[in-house]
Formats: sequence, structure tokens, C-alpha cells
Amino acid sequence: MSSGCHTFPSPLGTCTLCWHDAGVTRLHLGPGAATGDPAPDWVLAVARRVAAHLEGAADPLTDVPLDLAGCPPFHARVYDVLRGVGPGQTVTYGELAARVGSPGAARAVGQAVAKNPWLLLVPCHRVLGAGGRMGGFSAPGGVATKRRLLSLEGAIRG
Repeated sequence: MSSGCHTFPSPLGTCTLCWHDAGVTRLHLGPGAATGDPAPDWVLAVARRVAAHLEGAADPLTDVPLDLAGCPPFHARVYDVLRGVGPGQTVTYGELAARVGSPGAARAVGQAVAKNPWLLLVPCHRVLGAGGRMGGFSAPGGVATKRRLLSLEGAIRG
């Protein structure tokens, strides 16, 4: 079984993509040790697509396989539905809760989004608070990074 982590440059700084044969296990901003097996071609292709997206090529990245092993079922549903929110679009926590079939579960959706290990692949930056509030963002740079991603995708101005 092949697995490891691959680091690569992006306009937001170093990104780290971890994988094994079932799919991507984690994608985050920031350095991480390049570990494990050499990155296979499909991992290198995902890294190139992520970097291109961060340069302005609006790629929904929905075809990138994720390894959901160990992911709670509710979180997996949230992540699946959230992947359908494309570049340039946003959704509120309440709207996302309704889309996953759990109206009124905005806080539970928020907890799932906060634990998302797949930055950009599960586009948690596209989730806003009620009334379009930015809310929090756990990636390096916090809300400023969230605003930058949304601006890059054309969902908000500057």
C-alpha cells in the first residue's frame, strides 16, 4: 500500500497533501514533512490543480478522491454536500444543515466544518455565518485567508 505526504508551493505558501491508495487523507496550508513513498502521478496532478486553483483557475476539485475512513457519518454527509458548493458560491451553516437533511443543525455542521482535513477539496471557506458573516477559519491566516480565497474565486470583492 502506497502512502505519504507531499509538500508543494502555492500562492498562499507551502501546502501539504497526504494520501494513501484510497485517496487524499489531508490537505492543509503550511509545511509538513514529505514522508512515506514518493508521490504517485495522481497526487502530483492534484497538487498542480490545487496550486492552479490558488492562482485563479477556478477548479471545483470535486473528482479528487478523499479517504473518508474514520470520518463520522454526519461529517461525511456534510463534506459530500459541501463539495457541491462550487467556486464563486457560498452557503451559510444553516443552509448547509438543511441540504444535508438536518435543518436546525447549524452548530453540528459548524463542528464538522471546523474539523475538515481537506482544505479546498472540501471547501469550508465557502461556508458563512448567518447574514453573510465571515465567521472563523482554522487555516493559517484565519479569516484573512478565508476572505482571500473567496475573493480569488469571485464570491466576494477584495
